[in-house]
Amino acid sequence: QVQVVESGGGLVQPGGSLRLSCAASISFFRIYSMGWYRQIPGNQRELVATIASEGTTNYTESVKGRFTISRDNAKKMVYLQMNNLKPEDTAVYYCNRVPVRLRYWGQGTQVTVSS
Repeated sequence: QVQVVESGGGLVQPGGSLRLSCAASISFFRIYSMGWYRQIPGNQRELVATIASEGTTNYTESVKGRFTISRDNAKKMVYLQMNNLKPEDTAVYYCNRVPVRLRYWGQGTQVTVSS
């Protein structure tokens, strides 16, 4: 029973772009804030971007102006458009509610930014 599935990661060069997708089979999806988190081995997961049920967004300072979070409530999808990627963005990216629900952590999708 997979409830959250992230996809769209890959290997890109610095300055490149990726679009991550999150399919969230969550009951009453539309009423929850959702977020993208990222983690590198040995580090805590970092909240990168959030989007409220009505569409209000927020971003951590390091990605402002480069990343855009969006959602499609009808499809229960969350997206993260990542532009001008930097090596520091390399991480496994996860999608979850904000605040998180532990059992909704998926496998994540790997983003590697390297030349």
